Amino acid sequence: MEAGQALAVPSPLREPGYRVLLGYRLCAILSYQIVAVTVGWHVYELTRNPFALGLIGLAEVVPFIGMALFAGYLVDQMPKRRLGAAACAGLAATALLLTFISAGYLAPGATWPIYAAIVLTGLVRSFLTPVYTALFAQVLRREQFARGAGIGSIAFQTALVCGPALGGVMVGWAGTTAAYALAAVLAVVAGVVLLALRVVEPTVAGPRAPVFGSIREGLRFVFNTQVMLAAQALDLFAVLFGGAISLAPAFITEILHYGPEGLGILRGAPALGAVAVGIALARRPPGRHAGRLLLWAVAGFGLCIIGFGLARHFWLSAVFLLLSGVCDGVSVVLRTTIMQLVTPDGMRGRVASINGIFIGSSNELGAFYAGSMARLLGLVPAVVLGGFVTLGVVATTAVKAPRLRRLDLQELQ
Repeated sequence: MEAGQALAVPSPLREPGYRVLLGYRLCAILSYQIVAVTVGWHVYELTRNPFALGLIGLAEVVPFIGMALFAGYLVDQMPKRRLGAAACAGLAATALLLTFISAGYLAPGATWPIYAAIVLTGLVRSFLTPVYTALFAQVLRREQFARGAGIGSIAFQTALVCGPALGGVMVGWAGTTAAYALAAVLAVVAGVVLLALRVVEPTVAGPRAPVFGSIREGLRFVFNTQVMLAAQALDLFAVLFGGAISLAPAFITEILHYGPEGLGILRGAPALGAVAVGIALARRPPGRHAGRLLLWAVAGFGLCIIGFGLARHFWLSAVFLLLSGVCDGVSVVLRTTIMQLVTPDGMRGRVASINGIFIGSSNELGAFYAGSMARLLGLVPAVVLGGFVTLGVVATTAVKAPRLRRLDLQELQ
């Protein structure tokens, strides 16, 4: 799509349903991110062990992966707004549980109740993105998808900026209990906003499809679509091996010597960079040479992770993470646009869930990998090694997935 054509397409923000959907996504991600940054600080305060930070990711990703395919099936078969509101209620419940744990009402000083709450978070989080993805296609026209993906990325990354920063400030000024309580309130708001969305959801004709047969159908579609599979695998392995941000609490304490406010800045810096590039891509959606742009963006991400691992000054570390967010923001917009353009309407929930296993789980698996490698090699070697492995992943993908390398989004529209 050329720039002039992009500007001729009505802005997705003119669609009331899309604005409501963005509000749901913004509040839900804010809630989740406040919990994520608060849990990291909470657990590290109790243990002073980087490996314990990795276990947070593992505690979330295992139930997330276990539930994701079934969540996608349910999104394709049931009312999407109700499922999304129920998931938000689950987020609120887990945040309240963490509030009671932090206040000392449940096993004071122990970490197992915290991990148990994170398990519940992983289960309900598996519904959030499939609901958003399926409703996205209901509130926008196809020619608005590319710009809608850019604007959606801005909302998502804004939450990633504000959530960690707000969580860090709340922990520093009011404590972990207040931070968890705020996350619970935001989750409730997200559910209420979603229920206010006015959209006609397509009904599923005939008897409900068999669960496992329906899931297999979604898996076959993804694995037989090389462009989508390669884009998802690229992001999975890049974030898996480049998951340095999960070690931010340890870097803050042992290398950069900052408090919880600094943790919020580091956790928010990548998202700030992604917001900036999202604004640019929303105005001028990528078209030609999109595949090459995706590969270069992920390579830049790996270089930034190496820079973060080698930096010894707080603000230099923040700059590297900011630039990593710019690169990741390009990847997010391109990957989302590809998924929306090639996925049939009746499969959006399942495909989004499979994408969630690739993408959503990569952060948590990356956190576990980073924590494990930090325990074996030390903080700095673990992060630098992950950046170099990310570069290797990009080179391998460029060779093995020629369709992605030659991708032109104009051909998909």
